[in-house]
Amino acid sequence: MILLILGLLLWSQAHFFKRLAPARHAALGERSKGIVAVLVVISIIVMIFGYRMADFIPVWTPPSFFTGINNLLMLAAFFLIGMSATKGRLKGWMRHPMLLAVKVWALAHLVVNGDLASIVLFGGMLAWAVVSVILINRAEPVYVRPEPGPASKDILLVVISVLTFVVAAVIHLALGVNPFG
Repeated sequence: MILLILGLLLWSQAHFFKRLAPARHAALGERSKGIVAVLVVISIIVMIFGYRMADFIPVWTPPSFFTGINNLLMLAAFFLIGMSATKGRLKGWMRHPMLLAVKVWALAHLVVNGDLASIVLFGGMLAWAVVSVILINRAEPVYVRPEPGPASKDILLVVISVLTFVVAAVIHLALGVNPFG
């Protein structure tokens, strides 16, 4: 469990670096992106190993119908993360679609996983996303919406979101986790 927590802390610190130490971030210039990227990759590896090595300690037993809720939330999460890169009419519709996608992803996993390691991992990622929005909004209080693009790009976003959901489900099945209950 300690490894999992260390991974979450490293992930958070790497992402908060720009907001919590802006002078140091600016002094590093373009190198800061590389440093943050390396730290993020290391944190993901540490979280994966920490999660896989953690003892299964049941905290609660999710009801089976939560699986359907999880799948709907995950489809929404894929759509939201796609919104962060869309060039369609939805571009700029919300300020932090990627962070909202992380919140929805974390919530989706919290409702179907009742063990302590899952609560730490997904709850930690949820907390990170909430704090990230707060820090960004404080640092950049004014949001200028970008100009929307063509609606055809939004249709493409829906198609890509569904395909990404299917790919994620296949990966879960290959790892021995049935996302459909």
